[in-house]
Amino acid sequence: MFGGNGDIFHKILGPEDISEERRNDMLGKLAQEIVDRGLTTPAIMFIETMKPLSFIGSQLMVMANPFVQVIFNSKSYWEITVLLEDRKNVEYLIQEIERRCHGEKDGAE
Repeated sequence: MFGGNGDIFHKILGPEDISEERRNDMLGKLAQEIVDRGLTTPAIMFIETMKPLSFIGSQLMVMANPFVQVIFNSKSYWEITVLLEDRKNVEYLIQEIERRCHGEKDGAE
């Protein structure tokens, strides 16, 4: 459809279709972006609050996909959308944000 990325929707149907290495890389980049922007505390609070609704949130991301394709890399957005369907990945993201935040503080001292 937009930019010829329609084939990714047929290849990635669920979190199990993304390798653990790719999952760690994608969620690690997202966590680092949150830490770099100084949004650690609000992000963790928001994610913890919304964790029970992670599947619904990921479905809202699916609905927003046509609009987001104009701004972001469609494949990466789709992978994050699929990953956040699974609460284990949401918990991994929180732990990764905390690890990177604490690692940054330890390195500054």
